[in-house]
Amino acid sequence: MELLYILVITALALGASMIPAGRKFPPAVTFLGALAVFVLSVITAVKTINGGEVVAIKDWLSCDSFGALILLLVAFVGLAAAVFSWGYMAKFVDPGDDRKMRRYYVLYNLFLLSMQAVPILSQVALVWIAVELTTLLSVFLVSFEQTPEALEAAWKYVVLTCMGAAFALFGILVLYWGMSVAADYPFTWAGLMIASPKISPAFLNTAFFFILIGFGTKVGLVPLHTWLPDAHSQAPSPICALLSGIETTAVLYAIMRLLPMFQNGSASYASMWFVIFGLISVGVAAFLLIQAKDYKRLFAFSTVEHMGIILVAAGLGGHDAHFGATLQIVSHTVTKSFCFFAAGATLLATGSREIASVRGLIRTSPSTGVFLTIGGLAISGAPPFAVFLSEFSILKAGIASGQYIVTGLLALFIVIAFFGIMFQINRMVFGKPSTVSSKAAVPMTCIITLILMVIPVILFGLYIPETLLRLLHLAASSLGR
Repeated sequence: MELLYILVITALALGASMIPAGRKFPPAVTFLGALAVFVLSVITAVKTINGGEVVAIKDWLSCDSFGALILLLVAFVGLAAAVFSWGYMAKFVDPGDDRKMRRYYVLYNLFLLSMQAVPILSQVALVWIAVELTTLLSVFLVSFEQTPEALEAAWKYVVLTCMGAAFALFGILVLYWGMSVAADYPFTWAGLMIASPKISPAFLNTAFFFILIGFGTKVGLVPLHTWLPDAHSQAPSPICALLSGIETTAVLYAIMRLLPMFQNGSASYASMWFVIFGLISVGVAAFLLIQAKDYKRLFAFSTVEHMGIILVAAGLGGHDAHFGATLQIVSHTVTKSFCFFAAGATLLATGSREIASVRGLIRTSPSTGVFLTIGGLAISGAPPFAVFLSEFSILKAGIASGQYIVTGLLALFIVIAFFGIMFQINRMVFGKPSTVSSKAAVPMTCIITLILMVIPVILFGLYIPETLLRLLHLAASSLGR
């Protein structure tokens, strides 16, 4: 029943956040709820490793190894963001405005609840609803600061992603139609896998293409990415960590769930589109990184790049490439979240998001400068960080499978992205100190979050715990051969 408890606990934290019991009450109950959810997510992941699928309500609430991996990452980033928010939001919300603080944590828990539902729900149609709720609930967090830029970003976010929602819904309806004609199975992920050999390729291919386009809009795949840099840069930094670190990955999970339906001769269709969209996204993002002028937008463009890398890995096929994709999901989630936490600390220390306005950070705010440097190196794929290991695993799998052109292009774009990110980070951290003075001390909860988050960013590049390694292999196996 862990899966049901996860949703109930977050809902209780949501309700408790509405209680006018002082300024510190909403962050406290949110933290306790997130901590409990993380513990239950770990238990769920261990159960999937030892006993296969965890079922709370048959055909409604269940979690296999791949779903457990995503759920664990949602819980981990949700807990980290709850700790970071405690001190961060205290700096941005006026001391007497308890109502605004409560509103933030209510929206935070609603957003977290919608993301938790994506890997837990078994019914494909309900997964679509959960994915759409992640957009509708997070749009209020994107516009939380109520600045013209934030409102514009939120408007662009909701318009473009709702257009994608229509495409995804059409694809799901076509998939349901094809499944109902072919076989009488429940419209679940497990039912789809059983029924897929009997579904007509016309239904299967059409549904896949529309779902890829529709959900791809929410993932930020090029050319459907234009909303992402705006939305992921205007939201409060803890929310940016959730948006870029795990929301895009949770939606990508729904796309990758379709991959096992394509086996044998039909596998090339899904793989082709995965590789095409993936390479385009990585290539375009690599060059956009070079011209970024806002460091939060810089990390947002990096998200587009990483979503493309995961898609390419999934499209390469084979267990080794799929393992690289799942490892990239983990390394991206922990590293990108860390990067946005570092960006939030930088904003507190300098009061500016403009790259040109931040110089000599290592002198003006040494701790922030160190964290930002680590974040830049880690997310760009430098050794010995986690992203380097996952990207190396993907390139190695591509070479081993003989797909030299795809692997070569992917490697080229990764190298360009590396120099694009480090060029910008180097100027901010080691340049001549700017005239921008320190705006505020970084709260202790923010520093604690950064210290704790940097551990997996480095550790997973050197050593992957045996339990996590088994979970990654099981998740990779669930993607097919």
